[in-house]
Amino acid sequence: MDPIIQQLKSSKYVLLASHRNPDGDAIGSLIAMGLCLDALNKNITLYNESPIPAVYRFLPSVNRVVRTFDGPATYDTVVVLDCGDLDRIGALGADTASRVPVVINIDHHSTNKRFGHLQRIDTAACATAEIIYRIIKELSVTITKQMATAIYTGILTDTGSFRFSNTNRAAFAICEEMVCYGVNPYQIAQYVYGTYSLGRIKLLNLALDSIEISENGKISMMTVTRDMLKETGTQPQDADGLINYARGIKDVKVAVLIQEYTDGKINGGFPSRYHVSLRSDGTVDVGAIAASFGGGGHYSASGFNVESDLSELKSKIFALAEKF
Repeated sequence: MDPIIQQLKSSKYVLLASHRNPDGDAIGSLIAMGLCLDALNKNITLYNESPIPAVYRFLPSVNRVVRTFDGPATYDTVVVLDCGDLDRIGALGADTASRVPVVINIDHHSTNKRFGHLQRIDTAACATAEIIYRIIKELSVTITKQMATAIYTGILTDTGSFRFSNTNRAAFAICEEMVCYGVNPYQIAQYVYGTYSLGRIKLLNLALDSIEISENGKISMMTVTRDMLKETGTQPQDADGLINYARGIKDVKVAVLIQEYTDGKINGGFPSRYHVSLRSDGTVDVGAIAASFGGGGHYSASGFNVESDLSELKSKIFALAEKF
């Protein structure tokens, strides 16, 4: 029997965690795996350090995802999902994982650092949700509509509605199967892409005004600052997906979203903290670029955190344009 399957079957108290500032795959995988372990009568905690983006709050059991929990005294297993680096789940989660007997690392990023006692890392998978689907099958758990909704959402969003280069045959086959379990594609598309708050539209307007293009036209850069969030009454998670507007500009090979952390330094103090998201047109390995800044991801989508002066950070990124 596969060691991960064996460990999940024998575990009693399981902490499941995905990366902070979660996307659809991180939340979808977290919920699908949690519901699967529920079906096996395990005691579970679903954890993410960050608030859930509004577009994913429709997901079943999303209200069970907590941002804090008691210490590791009772956990025998930690399952880390969609994280290339253990630190990406945040300080509380990483500290707990360091004191739990078994850490399981489930991911599809090529830059995964192979942490944990057991790993299931499949870089050919379109999303971590694809790997979770296969694990659920291996555990002989019947997929419910709720699990199917989470899996479908994870695959839909991580493939950019089947537009990104990580879209594979499994993406279509699994999503078709999820529809057979009762998933409504139109309804999920409406939740994820169809409705926006007025504040998010205002934030989009400011973000579009911030776009800068490298001299050779190969890099487009969008910036979201704390002041922009304050002006529009939005939260950091409302910037989710904005990078795709910069990505769609003609002749751009790499789109960049620089997002200022709201807990960074203020009153002109430097450096400030930023999360930088990178998206490629498929001709540039942005995973390697992110890794050079201490981050990670995969070939067409990646990111990193950095403390820097904003103008210096922009200059460093624009300097990369001459390489492609």
